[in-house]
Amino acid sequence: MMPLMMAETGQENSIKKVGGKTEVRQFLENLGFVPGAKVTVVSANGGNIIVNIKESRIAISREMAGKIMV
Repeated sequence: MMPLMMAETGQENSIKKVGGKTEVRQFLENLGFVPGAKVTVVSANGGNIIVNIKESRIAISREMAGKIMV
């Protein structure tokens, strides 16, 4: 297991666990970051990471990506 921010660009990963405070976990779950979901890192520039999840493209901060384990 590793944080999403360390995943290779273009490689599909499966979410194993979402950490953080309750509010953060709820926010990420509402975006589709739930255990078992497939996620692909599209690009990582500066402090943000762009990912494809459930046929959507979403930008999240590196801090939030660190709470998502793949």
